[in-house]
Amino acid sequence: MAPLEPTTQSLLPSWVRILDTTLRDGQQSLWGMRMQAGMALPVADLLDRTGFSVVDFAGSSHMEVLIKYKRENAWEGLDLLRERIHRTPMRGGMRANACISFGVSPDALMDLWIRRLNEHGVRSYWIYDVLYGIDNFARLAKIAKEYGSEVVGTVFYTISPVHTDEYLAAKAAEIAAIPDVDGVLFYDTAGVLDVERLRTLLPKIVAAAAPKPVEIHANNLMGTSGLTYVEAVKCGVTVLHTAARSMANGPSTPSTESVVRNLELLGIEHGLDTSLLAPVDEHFRAVGLAAGHLVDQVSEYDLFNVTHQVPGGMVGTLKAQLEQHGMTHRLDEVLEETGRVRAELGWPVMATPLSQLVGTQAVLNVVGGGRYELVPDQVVAYAAGHYGEPPAPLDPEVLDRIMAAENAARVLASPPEQPTLEELRARHGTGLGEDDLLILKALIPESDIEAMQAAGPVARDYPLLPPEVAEIKALIETVRSPYVRVANEHWSLDLKR
Repeated sequence: MAPLEPTTQSLLPSWVRILDTTLRDGQQSLWGMRMQAGMALPVADLLDRTGFSVVDFAGSSHMEVLIKYKRENAWEGLDLLRERIHRTPMRGGMRANACISFGVSPDALMDLWIRRLNEHGVRSYWIYDVLYGIDNFARLAKIAKEYGSEVVGTVFYTISPVHTDEYLAAKAAEIAAIPDVDGVLFYDTAGVLDVERLRTLLPKIVAAAAPKPVEIHANNLMGTSGLTYVEAVKCGVTVLHTAARSMANGPSTPSTESVVRNLELLGIEHGLDTSLLAPVDEHFRAVGLAAGHLVDQVSEYDLFNVTHQVPGGMVGTLKAQLEQHGMTHRLDEVLEETGRVRAELGWPVMATPLSQLVGTQAVLNVVGGGRYELVPDQVVAYAAGHYGEPPAPLDPEVLDRIMAAENAARVLASPPEQPTLEELRARHGTGLGEDDLLILKALIPESDIEAMQAAGPVARDYPLLPPEVAEIKALIETVRSPYVRVANEHWSLDLKR
């Protein structure tokens, strides 16, 4: 494909790396983290041979969902995938101060978590903390380096009076200064970075991280993240996060197919074997349709997203919470309230766990009969500084309401504990050599672990619907007439209400 000749051609790099996030953010954003190992195993080797710099996969919340809702041993599934993805490093996501929980996990458990991932073959990590606990970044990165693993630290993009270009560049410099961190990941969870802001901000991020490389991950909620990637490359970003087309866009990242085409039009090398993209795309489309999950998403440009900056995956969570109260029609009201709560809580970045805390408080404010009449324990803990220092002071009146909540005294009397690894083993009845089980017991109810163990080995494939069944299923879901008949040379179908 002949490259374009833009006026900025001389500023473009000759080479950009592509990181595949189909198995992590793609399925997290579209499937609610419900991708089982057998759903990915049939094309894992194709992903491995495509030429991605990294295949993103392991996260503690994904492990929790697999165990609780799919009764699948996530450690076993990781091992099966690692057997087939052996040329390309696999990445694990690490919230710097917690596994699974929306609270705070002991340092000893976090250290064990990153060791166990390394010992299962994970050799690349993105570490994040929305309140930037840099000491935790440094400690975990040092452990990863014992195994020779790659580590990037995360700077989140968000729009607020606090998160200026200078603030974000200073965070990038602070992260890049950690000796054991190899690069900076610039992460736009809500996909709200516009080109004008990008052109002032990203050069500062790249300069602050230098000489370490900068990656970008932008969820395509506004439908503009493909443009963001093109402009980011012009600003010196050298790693782009993408997903297979069926698992891309909407709340997920731009598709690998579209990003690669844009790079080729700019005359930039990417090193991917593009002949392997289509079968991966087709496989996950078939699996998603069979499992009843979202695929092939498209987002319209909607400035309302900028007012609340709720990540795409969390919109589904808010809908589910409202459905419990029979109030799904009030979603826009909750999203507006989310923006207000975020400002009152000191403009936290809308990423796990604080996006969930802000969103849940917004739901309670809307459905609970009054603002801050009900306050979750986690919001009290955040206000008390258990998660770290908020970006800006909380609204004084709101802080008073939070601290006057009936559960506040109990939460304040129980700050995060720091047991040793030996104390954790004694508490959960595990010994040496049972560290995978220890992590699960420390974070997941025993009944869920027992159900997972009783379910047997991890399935190595996933049953797909024949095309005819998929067609009938789609028809049933869309037809609203009292009677319809469909027939072709192979079958006929009568639907009556």
